[in-house]
Amino acid sequence: MSGPLAGQVALVTGASRGIGAATAVELARRGAHLVITARTEGGLAETDDAIRTTGAEATLLPLDLTAGESVDAIGPSLHQRFGRLDILVSNAAALGLLTPVPHIRDAEWAAVVGVNLTATLRLIRTCAPLLLAAPAGRAVFVTSGIVAAPAAYWGAYGATKAALHHLVETWAAETRTSRLRVNLFDPGIVATRLRAQAMPGEDPRGLRPPAAVAPALADLCGAEETRHGAVIRFAP
Repeated sequence: MSGPLAGQVALVTGASRGIGAATAVELARRGAHLVITARTEGGLAETDDAIRTTGAEATLLPLDLTAGESVDAIGPSLHQRFGRLDILVSNAAALGLLTPVPHIRDAEWAAVVGVNLTATLRLIRTCAPLLLAAPAGRAVFVTSGIVAAPAAYWGAYGATKAALHHLVETWAAETRTSRLRVNLFDPGIVATRLRAQAMPGEDPRGLRPPAAVAPALADLCGAEETRHGAVIRFAP
């Protein structure tokens, strides 16, 4: 497979649908070998089919990101199989219930924190050695405008995304002198399953499709990307 990312290995979470799937396909078009993960095996298979149409191949990794030991094993497994990891796209997210802050239940809070924050820490921890060893390691974390503009009833989702910002920006500060580039990407309003959960009465035909933002996200994974510790907001 030829392309600017030929020979590179990219890990994309939440790759069974939406932005994760579209980004995986875009990275495949650019020559990367994709390792795609999500809880839904059927969705991963569909993404795999789309990747194969580009002439590339993917490795499917069905995984619940709240299963801590399984996430911890990702880095060693990639090292054993490929000997490298060049790109991490951390896209998976949980919305939780949209409810007043005093009504957030412990179980719901734990579920959102588990996917949006704890899993992010584990991904960073398990992937960092390989990404730092890569000739041009790139890590991109998908975020949301809710961080800059808190809204009623979005407390759990917004709080975990804000914490994700701090965690990622701290890691970026710690790796500033390395070859690794770490950034956050805000795609804006996109027709995803999470958006449909949050706005069930909204007509998705009026929203930007995931494929429209995937090239901009994939651009952040290239060796030519020099920004580090930045929040890049999609601008059509």
